[in-house]
Amino acid sequence: MPTTWWPQMKHWLVLPLCLLLGACATSPRASRDDRLFSDQLFSAPSQRVSAEDVFAVSHAMRQYLATDENAHQMRTKGIQQGLFDALYSKGQLQLEYSSEHTRNAAQTFAARSGNCLSLVIMTAAFAKELGLPVRYQSILMDQAWSRNADLYFASGHVNLTLGKRPSAIRTPLDQSRLMTIDFLPPEDTAGQRREEIEENTVVAMYMNNQAAEALSMHQLDDAYWWAREAIRQDANFLASYNTLGVIYRRHGNLQEAEHTFRQVSEREPENTVVMFNLIGVLNDLGKSAESKLLAARLAQLQPEAPFQAFSLGMAAMRAGDFKAAKMHFSREIARDPYYHEFQYWMGIACLRLGDMEQAVKHLSIAMQNSSTGNDHDLYAAKLDRVKSYRAPLSVH
Repeated sequence: MPTTWWPQMKHWLVLPLCLLLGACATSPRASRDDRLFSDQLFSAPSQRVSAEDVFAVSHAMRQYLATDENAHQMRTKGIQQGLFDALYSKGQLQLEYSSEHTRNAAQTFAARSGNCLSLVIMTAAFAKELGLPVRYQSILMDQAWSRNADLYFASGHVNLTLGKRPSAIRTPLDQSRLMTIDFLPPEDTAGQRREEIEENTVVAMYMNNQAAEALSMHQLDDAYWWAREAIRQDANFLASYNTLGVIYRRHGNLQEAEHTFRQVSEREPENTVVMFNLIGVLNDLGKSAESKLLAARLAQLQPEAPFQAFSLGMAAMRAGDFKAAKMHFSREIARDPYYHEFQYWMGIACLRLGDMEQAVKHLSIAMQNSSTGNDHDLYAAKLDRVKSYRAPLSVH
């Protein structure tokens, strides 16, 4: 059996991040349709958009591999284990997890920080530099949802497996030559189906993440070029089509958005994410009859949309109905117990109800599972204030 290793990092967020992802792993293969692209509607990108940069190894990365300590580890432990230790053992690179940005291999190494997809890419780049074969697996698990303002994101998960150099393989069936590196704890992926994916799909995921991040910062021109390149890299990674459709809609290009969403719907008629986005475009275009029919179909397939209970909870908070808010937040926590925003607002609802103990509990969980430094600082400050409220008065 292949060996599985997972770096011990404090916070986990499943990636790659895919804007309102709905792509099915078993979609029929298709050729790219360049008629989806409308380059004339967008300005040139503000930065280079190239697949060549994704796995490119920098001079600093090569220097790191060549240090005496790392070279010794690879000689004594083998290249696979030596590389793993060089990247993820305590006292080595001291990488930090951050979900704020998706970086290519060189950027992740330079920043000593990255999200899960960034870490997969950097690890693969090092492995290929050392001549190790690399395989990628998509883990077919329930999507995790997050949000940024009025954009909602669904996330999937990818890990990688390192082989040995061909000269080190003893037999064709030598499974000991395989090392799988996963950025989720093993209990989170136990029993989940895995599907091997090609490297061009990983590149498309990276491009799609870049598009989603640019979109969340209202950089629509950059977002377009990243999504376009994602489709060019892998015409079967349908999440990037969905991202392109969202970009067109945000840019005011409703006909292009409708055409793009319909491309996905033809291949995945029950893709609820694309269905939701298409309903919005049809409403914008005044096609209310078709929109209502599609909305009824969506309600059958997905009786409760992601973040629906959260939205109801926030409405209850604004109305001052903290008991109702707590009930709605409880439903979201039951669906995703480690999403920081659900825990934070549950803590605030408990605080408003005077339950300091539960407020501290939920705010602590929010802080522990925050995915950005800003969120962590916000939750920590609120937690400190709540703890000060319940501290006994000192008598002097």
